[in-house]
Amino acid sequence: MRCPYCGGLEDKVLESRTMINGESIRRRRECIACGYRFTSYERIDEKPFMIVKRDGRRQPFDRAKLEKGIGRALEKRPVSTSMIDQIITDIEDEAIKTAKESREISTSALGELVLAKLYTVDKVAYIRFASVYKHFENLDEFISEVKKVEKQQKKETKDTGKKQEN
Repeated sequence: MRCPYCGGLEDKVLESRTMINGESIRRRRECIACGYRFTSYERIDEKPFMIVKRDGRRQPFDRAKLEKGIGRALEKRPVSTSMIDQIITDIEDEAIKTAKESREISTSALGELVLAKLYTVDKVAYIRFASVYKHFENLDEFISEVKKVEKQQKKETKDTGKKQEN
């Protein structure tokens, strides 16, 4: 480590501490040449998780954007803020697992993860998100999606009823 005072390249570490979040290490150092004491920080330099847009552009994953979209879909719905945070964390974790080594996921794959999670949490939020994500062109497409959800919900209710009878 180069000394910020004299430029010397030899130093000794006096103290090392892991920072509270566990993502970095703080080291107190002393330059052997001049005795100047300074602090350095060591952290992992991770390759950022990227989103591949429909036109091929790549941009870093932005949790705030995900929060905004899901927050909009769940606005005025009976879902707690802690549940919303958990939904977002689950989607982010699933996206990273899906991306694996490439550390990239397409917007369409991410959108499908969001839709699947919202479907299990709140059907109205699912429809709200789907209406923006799927770019419905007219009322018929919107009604068709609502009918699909309604049909699936009836099937799930029927299946649950059969399980309870057994």
